[in-house]
Amino acid sequence: MHPVEEHYLDLTRRRFFGVAAQGLCGAMGTLALSSLLGGRAAAADTPAPLRGMRMPAKAKRVIYMHMEGAPSQIDLFDYKPGLRQRFNQDLPDSIRQGQRLTGMTSGQARFPVAPSIFRFSKYANNQEGIWISELMPHTGALAKELCFIHSMHTEAINHEPGITFFQTGNQQPGRPSFGSWVSYGLGSSNSNLPSFVVLITQGQGNMQALSARFWGSGFLPSEHQGCKLRAADDPVLYLHDPAGVERADRRRMLDLVGELNQREMTRSLDPEVRTRISQAEMAYRMQMSVPELVNFSDEDEQTLAMYGPDVRKPGTFAANCLLARRLSERGVRFIQLYMRGWDAHNNLPDEIRKQSLAVDQPQAALVRDLSRRGLLDETLVIWAGEFGRTVYSQGTLTQTNYGRDHHPRCFTLWMAGGGIKPGVTIGKTDDYSYNIVENPVDVHDLHATSLHLLGLKHERLTHRHEGRDYRLTDVFGKVRPELLA
Repeated sequence: MHPVEEHYLDLTRRRFFGVAAQGLCGAMGTLALSSLLGGRAAAADTPAPLRGMRMPAKAKRVIYMHMEGAPSQIDLFDYKPGLRQRFNQDLPDSIRQGQRLTGMTSGQARFPVAPSIFRFSKYANNQEGIWISELMPHTGALAKELCFIHSMHTEAINHEPGITFFQTGNQQPGRPSFGSWVSYGLGSSNSNLPSFVVLITQGQGNMQALSARFWGSGFLPSEHQGCKLRAADDPVLYLHDPAGVERADRRRMLDLVGELNQREMTRSLDPEVRTRISQAEMAYRMQMSVPELVNFSDEDEQTLAMYGPDVRKPGTFAANCLLARRLSERGVRFIQLYMRGWDAHNNLPDEIRKQSLAVDQPQAALVRDLSRRGLLDETLVIWAGEFGRTVYSQGTLTQTNYGRDHHPRCFTLWMAGGGIKPGVTIGKTDDYSYNIVENPVDVHDLHATSLHLLGLKHERLTHRHEGRDYRLTDVFGKVRPELLA
């Protein structure tokens, strides 16, 4: 018997049959054993051990596109034409209300209003229509498929805590990431790929640090951490066998190491030993599955053209969007795309043009591609930064150039598929895109609603750590019915 199957059988004997089998009928015992003896595929379909309560799900997986650095909502999605008459005027105290500023602009003598220099067009959705910048025409063409939230807000005002808050539900590092919670709650549906995969694109502007803990598992079992795929000949480090080592040699080595780890598991009952066994087996299977995944030769020319000219360049946002669709087809639970370079404190018009050009067509193609393959209804797509940008200019303001500082008070994100109500806008901001005036939505609400769509009650998806039960939404968050189809 293979060491991994033996490990699961041994664990089951100790934890289940050793305690409860005497009270079970023979048929029940046979049923339990048959599920265990179904091999690796059966194990992959078994949900992770969770304290949460399952519900009927609208979505099976998440594709989360995080625009690291924070895109300017005023220049992309939150249309404020009245600002053109207020060019270079000081932001009124009645609007700013003494709110917190970063150290980069707190010392400015003035806070001059900087209207967007970009044209906006009105796209038909399922309401009265939505205004979207000329920088995002492909995304605008999908207005009937998307749900725009103009009233997002967050607690953090700097990048590191801001991204940490969006990814883990807390500004302090050390908590499990969103993707890890989803993996923990739903388990894997593909035994040959990780349940949580991370793809990173280097952007065109100022780039903030990107920490591996943003996709870390925190205090959850480490099998639920994100697996980063690189834009290189080796998408995963050390996945290929060294020169002179055959696949059969690797199999024999894993069998021996598996036996040793199984003995340690029997001795210590340390759950991380079980993770070590399963992850070694996963790496072995990924030697075959990952090269096939990243090979686009089976994609037709029409599909490649839909994603744009950069799709053939590994690591571009276009290539990663296509990879996200391929991962979705293969049942990966959580796919995280990071697009770096949105931190435009200076020279925003030039930087945002380049950033938008890199993402607009591919992200729209991803939604269309999912839809035409029948995957959009079961895939929750999220597009967001960690906060927004200020209406006032940081530094020098001219008719054609300006920069914007961090702004957590209000910003825009959009969602699609997976049970989200299509073609609607939620929330409103004031005339300066500075404060929310209608229907605020916070990060905990976003997490709670996303878990709800995945069939998980956010209050019950918990993990006990250091004497207390933790959850992604901490003690906050509510499901927002206005977002649901």
